[in-house]
This record gives sequence, structure tokens and C-alpha cells, in this order.
Amino acid sequence: MVTDLTRRHFAGLCAALGTMPLAGLSSASGSPAFLSAYRDPSGSFGVAALDDAGTVLFTEALPARGHDTVVSPDGRTAVTFARRPGRFALVFDLQQQRQAFAFEAAPGRHFYGHGFFSNDGRLLLATENDYAGERGVMGIYDVQAGYRRIGEFATHGIGPHEALLLADGRTVAIANGGILTHPDYPRQKLNLPTMAPSLAYLDMQTGDLIEQTQLASELHQLSIRHLTQTADGTVWFGGQYEGAPTDDVPLLGRHQRGWDIELIGLPVAQRSMLRQYIGSIKASYDGRFVAVASPRGGIAVTLNARNGMLIETLTSPDICGIADRGAGFVHSSGNGSFLAGKDSQLPFHWDNHLRAA
Repeated sequence: MVTDLTRRHFAGLCAALGTMPLAGLSSASGSPAFLSAYRDPSGSFGVAALDDAGTVLFTEALPARGHDTVVSPDGRTAVTFARRPGRFALVFDLQQQRQAFAFEAAPGRHFYGHGFFSNDGRLLLATENDYAGERGVMGIYDVQAGYRRIGEFATHGIGPHEALLLADGRTVAIANGGILTHPDYPRQKLNLPTMAPSLAYLDMQTGDLIEQTQLASELHQLSIRHLTQTADGTVWFGGQYEGAPTDDVPLLGRHQRGWDIELIGLPVAQRSMLRQYIGSIKASYDGRFVAVASPRGGIAVTLNARNGMLIETLTSPDICGIADRGAGFVHSSGNGSFLAGKDSQLPFHWDNHLRAA
């Protein structure tokens, strides 16, 4: 039985999921620096680990399209989630460069493609859809027990996409995108006239709602999708607009708890090139800069996190993935580009997210 997580239930809930052994494939030696899901020229899906120069170290097959990958705090393990409305999650060993096993979402749930580890690495949390209940949940998995699902808590919204464990190690920021979907209609958006996106903050240990904020009513179709946190603790978000294509709306915002959301205005040229869609957002390693990318517009921009001023604009077809290991932003794109000081073209169509290992 799956229930909302509470203090009383947290230690006692046990909803077991089976695991399935999977075989690994290694193609080179070295330490992974970046991870990304991909589609290859044959149309098959997988995950690749790359070094700092963009050389592929090893690949792993996926049963369908993946989305984001998260890395454990000790850097030994990574988990790739299925793209919505997929139900699989792949676990693989970064040191052995092989798949370990896979697990599935609970009955009545599917993944939204994002998650994170607790700071001690003992728990994995994932954004999920309770589609019968028309609500978002965070599924909670016990890593040491083979990723057994031990409970969930409500996200207090519909369509949670990315969730972020903040720097205090306890507060979870959740981007409730506001879009109602159902796996019987895989990519249909069922409530666009009434959608109500929000940014919610929850206590990871109890599941309690700490704070929740929404956009102004005229922006109720701006789906809050992706999150990052900067050095001063501010949560930044990138949105995707579901209203009229002719509307000119800001897609980028930031928030500090206790205050209203502040929308960030970009110059007209960059704002129009985003084409109402931000596919990823990432703070720099030192938290001083924020980069956002739009695969629809083929543009990535870097901003000063303190004042929101534009620093750099980068254009590349289908660009979306962003990561930083301390040497500056690295970008990947759906046409195979891996931009890390040089533009290397690889035989993969990278998916939307690039993760530093």
C-alpha cells in the first residue's frame, strides 16, 4: 500500500519492488566526468559516461528514452530515470562501469524523469505521478535495501518535474509544473486552461509543506519545470509556457523563501530565441552564475546570479544539457555536440540533461 509519508510512517513503510539484473558494456577506461541519456543513429536509447574532454568511456542500453541522471554523494553510483511517463530507473556502478540493476515505479505511479540522493546517500527520492489521484508525489527508495520503495509524500501540486535538495540538506524544492497527464494519453496535456504551477518547499524528514508560492494568475500557464540553487541560497527556475505562441512572457525566475517570486527579464533577442521553452537550468560550480538552455531555440545563455545580467549567449542546434565541474559550463545538444572548450561531434543525440559525475 502506498501512502503519504509522515513522521510515523517514515521508518515503517515497506512497499517492495523487484530488481532485475542487467549486463554492462564498457568501451574505454578512465573516470567519468559527465553522464547523459542519448538516442543513437539506429534509434536505440542508452546512457553514456564521458570524460572531461567529451570522450565516451562507456555506454549502457536503456529500454526506452531516458531523461535525467543523478549521482550518489560518494560518486560511485548513478541512477537514470525514464522520461515521462516511463516507469523504469537504471542503476549503474561508475567504478566498475557497468549496470547493476533496474527497478520500477510502484503500481499507479510513473516517473517524471528527475530525482536526487539524500546527502548521506541512503535514500533516493524521485518525482512521480499519482495519475489516478491527479497529484504529484515524491517516491522514496531505500538505497541500502536494493532501492526498495519505502514511502512517498505529496508535492502539493500537479506534475512535479525537477526536485532539488537544498544546501541545508533537509529542505526539498519542488517544481510543480501544473500540467495534468495520464499514461493512457502519454504526452497529452489535459488541463491547460486550469493549470496552476507552483514552487513548493518540503521537509525531507517529515514530508511537511514548509512554504509554497505561485506565479501571478495571468502566468498560470507558465509551467515551472527545472530548478537550481545559487551561492546565496536563492532557488532559480526555468519555465515552459503553454499559452498562446504570440504571448511574450518571462520564462526565468528566482525565489528566496518568505518573498515573492522575482521574474528575470532577458534582452528581447534572447527572450524571443528561447521560443517559450527552457529545457534546463544550472548554477555554476561556485554558485555565482546561472545558465539556461532552450533546445527549441538552439540557444543557451549565462547570467550573473547576483544581478541577473546577461553575460554570454551561445547558439547551437538543439542545445540543452548543462553541467559544470568547476571549469566552466559544459553543454550538450541533440545533434551530438559536446561543447567543452571545443565543439566535438559524437554519434549520439544527447537528451535534455547533462550531469556532472
